[in-house]
Amino acid sequence: MNRKHRYDLRKIAIVGGGIGGLTLALALLRRGIDVEVYEQSKEFRVAGAGIEISPNGTRVLDTLGLKQAFEHVRVELARRELRHWKTGETWSLFELGATSVQRYGAHHMMMHRGDLHRILLEAVRDLKAGVVKLGAKCVGVTQSEEQVEVQFDTGQVSSAAYAIGADGIHSKVRDCIFGVDRPEFTGCVAWRGIVPAQRILRNFPYQVGTNWLGPGGHLFHYPVRRGALMNFTGIVERDDWQIESWAVESTIDELANDFRGWHRDVQVLIENIEAPFKWALMTRRPLDCWSNGRITLLGDACHPTLPFLGQGAVMAIEDAYALAACLEKYFEFPSLAFARYEEIRRARTALVIRKSQENRKQVFSPVLANECQIAATVKNEWQQVRVKERLDWLYCYDVTAACI
Repeated sequence: MNRKHRYDLRKIAIVGGGIGGLTLALALLRRGIDVEVYEQSKEFRVAGAGIEISPNGTRVLDTLGLKQAFEHVRVELARRELRHWKTGETWSLFELGATSVQRYGAHHMMMHRGDLHRILLEAVRDLKAGVVKLGAKCVGVTQSEEQVEVQFDTGQVSSAAYAIGADGIHSKVRDCIFGVDRPEFTGCVAWRGIVPAQRILRNFPYQVGTNWLGPGGHLFHYPVRRGALMNFTGIVERDDWQIESWAVESTIDELANDFRGWHRDVQVLIENIEAPFKWALMTRRPLDCWSNGRITLLGDACHPTLPFLGQGAVMAIEDAYALAACLEKYFEFPSLAFARYEEIRRARTALVIRKSQENRKQVFSPVLANECQIAATVKNEWQQVRVKERLDWLYCYDVTAACI
């Protein structure tokens, strides 16, 4: 093997150029710490999907200087609502918009994942040209007391002071330091897709996010890209698909079959989706720790979360800010830096994982199989006061204060 070394023992190597990796790179560069980001893709092809950034994530992005950039691409929902899967009956869930800013001190944003990724990438490149290395597929990570070496499939080896695995649920860095994991299928398959808004304007009001409750299924849709697109996410209980990948395109017919009998508005969404994608939802055994020597993990690489709280990306954003703060404070002492990072983040992310699993039980409650019981379930479980109780602990959290 032709081993080409690059040495810089004041540098941090970030494996993975997704939202978590780029947020970490930005947070570190703003603190004067050098980084390089290694992304296995030869070009960025961010999934065509929406993403929800709740106030606990927005305040981090604002702190990193991105508030103005998001004003041109975000949608700030006025409210969230619930709808009955068959009749279309509607219940108000909770207010957002100005209410969110007043209550939590930050905006609740809905946007296209590609817009978020682009803004992060541009901010990182503005601080350091050439910071992101594309086509750099990590195949191994080793370390000594003084440095870390990241090996790539090209034969290149990059040395740095630290290596951070921000490489998602199929993390190679995690496999290298803790062994290959064994994911377990949840019995749920998720769908995603984008609908051009001009095709469906008569059916769906602007600035409203909608959750549909039904038997063995759940839908959530909301506008993105200043309202030009509608993001569609659906989850159904089925056991015949167990591939955990966002990149598997399916057919509108298969998607429609999973939501057969649902309200006509749901059918309108499905009929107008540009390309539906499906993936299996998996759970993983929680890691006893996230770090080993000069290597640690963030985001889905260490605490993958089911999508029933909309917090997967936001947890990676919070992780990134906390990790950057800890590395700045304890750069010469890896054990202290990573111990403090995990102290700040482990309990928080464990609670998010548990609450997401609890939300799944509510969404797929057996009583929802009886359409007459849905209204009673909404009255008992989805009152605004109950929803606030379930969300205040999540949205009020400020990781920037936790790191002081």
